[in-house]
Amino acid sequence: MTLRVALALAAAVMGAAAASSAGPTDGFTVRVLNIVDHSRRATFRDGRSAPRRLVTYVRVPAAPGPRPLVVFAHGFGLTPSVYAPLLDAWARAGYVVAAPLFPVENARAPGGPDQDDLVNEPADLRFVITRLTSSKSTLRARIDPNRIALAGQSDGAVAALSAAYDRRYLDRRVDAAVILSGAAFAGFSRPAAGGPPLLAVQGTADPLNAPSTTVAYYSLMRRPKFLLWLLGASHLPPYTTHDRWEPVVADATTAFLDHYLGRAPLRPLLAAGDTPGIARIVADP
Repeated sequence: MTLRVALALAAAVMGAAAASSAGPTDGFTVRVLNIVDHSRRATFRDGRSAPRRLVTYVRVPAAPGPRPLVVFAHGFGLTPSVYAPLLDAWARAGYVVAAPLFPVENARAPGGPDQDDLVNEPADLRFVITRLTSSKSTLRARIDPNRIALAGQSDGAVAALSAAYDRRYLDRRVDAAVILSGAAFAGFSRPAAGGPPLLAVQGTADPLNAPSTTVAYYSLMRRPKFLLWLLGASHLPPYTTHDRWEPVVADATTAFLDHYLGRAPLRPLLAAGDTPGIARIVADP
């Protein structure tokens, strides 16, 4: 589904420029949590093995009270920091946004990132949700455990899709899913009735995740579902850079979350997805 060399090069460039610091920002603060799953192990390309350590960057909005939670999964050979424009937009919209660093697929994994570990990442997402919503969580008072979304890009989108819809990896706490240039694992079948609403996003000029890949899993999904086509867009830039697609992605994904995790109208999602020359949306609400 991805080209490892191309994404690793992208990670080297963007990872060096993106700082992962904690502290106050405009409309939210950033907390860095060291979450470790001692029940499962990470095996690295250099031969080492360790418990699965998920350093998680959590954007906590200034808005008071328990807020909906969005858990975001990064792509192969990358880190959460490269997606800052999109994650910041969700936090400013009032969402707690938690972005774990996958121990084996991230840009700085010992021995280099290894895509073979992708199958373990749906469980990583479930573990992060469990830790953040537990009674012992330092953020428990800021998170509404009844309003949870999963999101991800590229390999992270595969992990998020699997935890939201794949019967083999399912987390029934998920209330909505945003799948950015993603795909399903081999053997994926039509989800059971009553699954979470879906927003799939796909660039029409994506050389790594073919548009037909998104069409394939989208066709299996039950409604409500939406497919946002980014006209002429490639694989990674619409989610990491300030290009012409970035505001459409931010507006459409936020409107989707606002509707399905809140009580906002659907109209802003449809409006954001209908941008001549930039985006087109297919809606099956």
